[in-house]
Amino acid sequence: MDAVSGAEKKLNERKKLILKAIVDAHIANGEPVGSKFLTQNKQIACSSATIRNEMAELEEMGYLEQPHTSAGRIPSEAGYRFYVDQLIDRYNLAQSEIDELKSALRQRRSELDSIMQTAAALAAKLTNYTALAVKPRQARITVNRFEIMRLDEYTAVLIMLIGGVVKTKYIRSRSPIPPDAAMLLAGALNAKLTGLTADEINMPILMDMERCLGEYDYLVNPVVKAVCETISVFDGGELRFEGINKLLAFPDYYDMDRLREMLALFEKKEALLEVLSDEARKDDQVQVFIGRENVVKVMDNSTLIFKAVTQNGKAVGAIGIIGPTRMDYRRVIATIDSLSRGVTDALGSPRDDG
Repeated sequence: MDAVSGAEKKLNERKKLILKAIVDAHIANGEPVGSKFLTQNKQIACSSATIRNEMAELEEMGYLEQPHTSAGRIPSEAGYRFYVDQLIDRYNLAQSEIDELKSALRQRRSELDSIMQTAAALAAKLTNYTALAVKPRQARITVNRFEIMRLDEYTAVLIMLIGGVVKTKYIRSRSPIPPDAAMLLAGALNAKLTGLTADEINMPILMDMERCLGEYDYLVNPVVKAVCETISVFDGGELRFEGINKLLAFPDYYDMDRLREMLALFEKKEALLEVLSDEARKDDQVQVFIGRENVVKVMDNSTLIFKAVTQNGKAVGAIGIIGPTRMDYRRVIATIDSLSRGVTDALGSPRDDG
């Protein structure tokens, strides 16, 4: 990439027009692009010989590649990168697509989990690529408030408010849970554990809670265990996919070993979740990782495009797609940008407009 970066200054307007025309044509039909095709482009307006010379120079600079079976050229990863960064035209979604997007998101206002899943489904439908919805890892997860609801003599529900999200856990005890024990336990939890991460809940705190509970100290361990488990899961982030089968439509994934590696990546999620969690916090613009720019090695023939979703100015997730490097970047970037903005707006609007 260093050689290409230095070469960027040498790209005159004609080279830019030729590179853009080749990328657009290759995205549209998947075939290598030759000089004869480019002579039909009125913006380029030069001879076939001149175009061939320019294409050869673009190849030497690293922006184009020549498949050995064809005299035409295809974009390299660097060519796609230059196209995305400097040459891409603005794309506007159709009004019907905008209306569908707004309608679907309006029905899920302020519900983060459901609205992210809806947005991912829309992304897969509108782009025809595999879509993803991310709730990133958070550096510090704590419980804001605890409540205990007693269901019967031996069962209670632990209710936790974590960053505006309500989580519940069933607590089953071998010994009775009297009504006054539930009240004492809720008070001790709110007094001792609010604002603490799972790592900060230590033995002195547990002993202090047991003293508060007195004869009901047997409830402390199972309840605190449930609290720590909930915080840990919440802290781990979530990654959901929509339209995984859409990968099968692209020749890039016809190789069964490659496809199995991609499916394993989707199943395990950990590597991709880590990348997305970190990147979503860094930038509020649409982010594009092309081929070997992806940290996850198995994605070296894929493109990952995503944008953070924010609530109260803080990144709470991301919407994106995964597909081959030969993709409709204009449409995908516009779609992901619109979806991210739509989800962000919906999260900030708790009441339905209608």
